[in-house]
Amino acid sequence: MNEIEINPTPSHESQNIILLIWLGTLFFGFIPSLIIYLVKQDDAAVTDQAKEALNWSITTMLGYAVGWVLMFVLIGFLILPVVAICHLIFCILGVVNASKAQPYRLPFNLRLLK
Repeated sequence: MNEIEINPTPSHESQNIILLIWLGTLFFGFIPSLIIYLVKQDDAAVTDQAKEALNWSITTMLGYAVGWVLMFVLIGFLILPVVAICHLIFCILGVVNASKAQPYRLPFNLRLLK
């Protein structure tokens, strides 16, 4: 019988692509994760992490939009740095987990793509 692994370890190539997804998300926002999500539909691990990074990019853009709107009441000046620091930390954690070949789930991520 064929045994199906629930969470197989991604190949070295997939692991490198996932690493590039998180690095690209850190520097270029949603564009790298969207491109890889649309192109690499055949690899489950890459698609899963591309969706996670894309969802994080959307969540971050919403956080920045709320911060910009709330700058008129001066609380946005506090929200924008918090969103930027969270974006930096969570993308670095995504890179670290990609280098260990572990799937990564963000704690505050809006799951818009499932």
